[in-house]
Amino acid sequence: MVRASSVLAMLFLAGTTAMTKPIFPYVSFTEVLPNGLTVIMIPMESPGLVAYYSIVRTGSRDEYESGKSGFAHFFEHMMFRGTKRYPGPVYDSLITSIGADANAYTTDDYTAYHLNFATEDLEKVMDLESDRFQNLSYEEREFQTEAGAVYGEYRKSITSPFALLNEKLQDLAYDIHTYKHTTIGFEADIKAMPGGYAYSKSFYDRYYRPENVVILIVGDFHMQGTLTLARRYYGGWKKGYVSPQVPTEPPQRGERKAEITYQGKTLPILDIAYKGEAFDPANRTFVAAMLLNDLAFGETSDLYKKLYIQEQRVEFIQGSVPMNRDVPLFEVVAMVKQEADVPAVQEEVYKTIAKFQAHQVDGKKLADIKRRRKYGFLMHLDTPDNVAGGLARFVALTGGIGVVEPLYTTLERITPAEIQDAARKYFAPERRTVVVLKGDRQ
Repeated sequence: MVRASSVLAMLFLAGTTAMTKPIFPYVSFTEVLPNGLTVIMIPMESPGLVAYYSIVRTGSRDEYESGKSGFAHFFEHMMFRGTKRYPGPVYDSLITSIGADANAYTTDDYTAYHLNFATEDLEKVMDLESDRFQNLSYEEREFQTEAGAVYGEYRKSITSPFALLNEKLQDLAYDIHTYKHTTIGFEADIKAMPGGYAYSKSFYDRYYRPENVVILIVGDFHMQGTLTLARRYYGGWKKGYVSPQVPTEPPQRGERKAEITYQGKTLPILDIAYKGEAFDPANRTFVAAMLLNDLAFGETSDLYKKLYIQEQRVEFIQGSVPMNRDVPLFEVVAMVKQEADVPAVQEEVYKTIAKFQAHQVDGKKLADIKRRRKYGFLMHLDTPDNVAGGLARFVALTGGIGVVEPLYTTLERITPAEIQDAARKYFAPERRTVVVLKGDRQ
């Protein structure tokens, strides 16, 4: 039986007014098939358009075996090689013939395959997607060809100073957790990937299983008919997911520093990172840190106005408090216009943090930031693809979208004292890793 994803949704359907208006403006329905596959359906007004996301709750985080980093990203490529029934060129031709837009991406915590297409092609898309998720087929020669292409992608990406910086930062900040390597993987592992054909089959068998996948369908479709199709096309998919043995990162006991040289011309880049905490909407300190990031380092912050607008010392400066399954890095990144100004910019960041640790933020500023964050979330829920894309990480981290309401409820209740607590807890020197990148040519 189809069930609404939340009590609020059910009250809405019944015509009852809930005491608290939910932030998510659409009603969603979730069905878990007997094999463990979760199907989330969100009807919305989008005449004739559907977004279809297959979210695999496996990313580079799950690559815990020594020498095997990069395989989550590798499978983003391999999934387009197709099956015996629909080989890669046939799959591509069919997708093109229906005018669909198909793509994929890999992150630290998940891999997402997504399509946008006309409503009348939903069954064909479900046929194609269910087939490759259950019956992916490739020979060793094809595997080696794709592995070579992935190494080419790595060599191209590492020519970016930001890719080089990120690779160094993660390697330095983490001791044993799999966030130590970037999503694309360690270079040595990627170079060795052509010899991992047998391992690749094991990776697919363990992680590409129904219990580890969520199908998210948003747009203009008949809900009961779509559920019938899901049961038909995915019902025979066999269970078999094996959880990865991801090591727990020990607490960091002191500041870490590095300076790296980029072989080329670039402005210097300063990256200041602090060990945070895993995403948990019930963790008020974590949610406070999300707001602190906006207050301290966002485009309305005093630091941004001083360094970017008034003094014009930086090309950009921005902070991030990401949502992750495990302990992420809370970062402040700045591209500095003059190398001599790097220490001064770094000191301004530290002074900003110290200010929030010593004093509570003004209540009106906090209320304004809350409104901006909620408004930003809502403004990106205007198309099926934007809705599905905006929910993908929530789905990957928790298995559903029920977390959205408690997150924004908690966010609304955060106090100035809790902002101060977050600044003191997370932004401590012993949790800090600092990397400065400089070019070798001016």
